[in-house]
This record gives sequence, structure tokens and C-alpha cells, in this order.
Amino acid sequence: MRIHPRAIIFDYGKVLARPQSPADKEALAGILDLPVPRFFEAYWRFRVAYDVAELDPATYWITVAQSAGRQLTSSQIDELTEIDSLSWSHPAPVMPEWARDTRRAGLRTALLSNMPISVREAVDRAGWLPEFDHRTFSCDFGACKPAPEIYRDCLRGLGLAPSEVVFLDDRPANVLGAEALGMHALLFTTPGDVAGALEERFDLPVPLPVTVTVRAGDADPPPGGSH
Repeated sequence: MRIHPRAIIFDYGKVLARPQSPADKEALAGILDLPVPRFFEAYWRFRVAYDVAELDPATYWITVAQSAGRQLTSSQIDELTEIDSLSWSHPAPVMPEWARDTRRAGLRTALLSNMPISVREAVDRAGWLPEFDHRTFSCDFGACKPAPEIYRDCLRGLGLAPSEVVFLDDRPANVLGAEALGMHALLFTTPGDVAGALEERFDLPVPLPVTVTVRAGDADPPPGGSH
């Protein structure tokens, strides 16, 4: 028997938004004159502190630069902040539209994401992002997934129990954290992959568009359907 959820909670990066492009990564690393792998080792090393607002943007970038033996000017800090924020602001295929359609069909929706305030401000300006019944951001809450309290904050915002929601995230640790609280959680890889899991386990008012292709028996998805 398929489950009838009352809400879907979406992660942001790599679910609703595209991952950072190679061009954006190269632009960020180029400001510090570093190879991309070395730059992003430092970028992610201090990211949790940035995501929970323990570090403001200037302090974060100075810390990243110093760990790689570099110094930054104020204009470089501004440039890094802007490129980084915009690099996470491009809509992914299918998912934003499906989130919008799902909410219109009567399910509650929420956004639950680890992100620093600079990225959150860019997200707030993103005209393509659908409306949600609740948003929880780590920079506002002061904790990151998979800490249980950030999931609980999102559930309180929705006014629902863990067993009443489906959670989608691209990181296995975050999926496990949601499951530990009793949420129905799926690891997001591609819309096509998650569409099959959703259709198998849940009774939803609006299927992901790629499920229409599967039901119709088409050999190839329509343009834009799964890419």
C-alpha cells in the first residue's frame, strides 16, 4: 500500500537548484590563483561554520584564503561572495515546477537547506523559486543537517509529524538523519531516479513529469523532461 503524505520537504542545492558549474568553480579558484581541487578543499573545510553564521562572509573568505596561503583585498572578498552566491542560484530541471504544482494540488511544501546568509539572500531574490509553506535555513537556525533539531524546526513550521512528510536530499547523511526522526526520506540523484521511487512508495496528487514518460512507454523522454 502506498503512503499518503501531507507534505514534501525539499533540499535546495542539487535538488531545486543546479550544482555549481565548472565555469563558476574556476572563477572562484582563479581569484585566489589556486587549482580548483585545492580551492574547494579549503572552501568546504570551513563551510559548516559559514552555513550556521558562525563566520560572516568576509571572515569566511579570509579564513579560506589564509588556509591556502593567500591574502585577499576587500574587492576580492566582495567578488568571491557574489560569484559564490550566484553559482547556487540556477534552477534545476523539472524540480522547481514540480514543487510548485505539488503545492497547488494541495500538499504542503517546505525548503530545508544548509546555506550561508549570502546564498540565502540570493535565493530570496530568485524569481524562479516557488512559494513554500515554510523555509528553514541553517544560517537563520544556527544548525546544519543532519542535526535533528533543524529537521524538527521544519516540521514545526509545517505543523506536521515526521511520518506525514517526504524529504528529498542529495546527501546520504541528511537522508539518514531524516529517517532517524521517522520521516520518509529519499536520496535525490536525478528526477528520473527519484520519480520511480516516489511512484512506487507514495500516492501523490502530481507525479514528477518523467513518470508520465514511463507510463506512456516512450523510448526517450521529451525534450527537457529529464535533463
